[in-house]
Amino acid sequence: MTDRPPLPPFTRETAIEKIRLAEDAWNTRDPERVSLAYTTGTRWRNRAEFAHGREEVVALLRRKWAAELEYRLIKELWAFGGNRIAVRYAYECRDDAGNWSRNYGNENWEFDDHGLMAVRHASINTLPIAEADRKYFWPLGRRPDDHPGLSDLGL
Repeated sequence: MTDRPPLPPFTRETAIEKIRLAEDAWNTRDPERVSLAYTTGTRWRNRAEFAHGREEVVALLRRKWAAELEYRLIKELWAFGGNRIAVRYAYECRDDAGNWSRNYGNENWEFDDHGLMAVRHASINTLPIAEADRKYFWPLGRRPDDHPGLSDLGL
């Protein structure tokens, strides 16, 4: 099995690095790429949907990004310890009718010894917003290093 650094136990610096790597992968909107950060038997709770294993994760993410267009995500460290990281995040997207939303959430992550995520619990709330209220304007893909984070944006 290939290691996926940084590995647990996490320090503040390695937890922040792990979070940014996850954010970058999710901003690609590539379900197969994203799934490689998880164990083959990963267990997810995502809103009211439960996924078990990479294949179900890929299917969930395909459905997600087919509906959530122009998806842009920012993640931020909340807490860490041992092989666990707690993250808060917000993402903006629109639906195919042009309705924008900002989705706020918290994730609890648990990693195996190889740095793969074995468990992901996500709680997410959706807030409809006007297009004029958007805060994320970088080109689709990785958030630029100089773009403000959640705390800087008051989120």
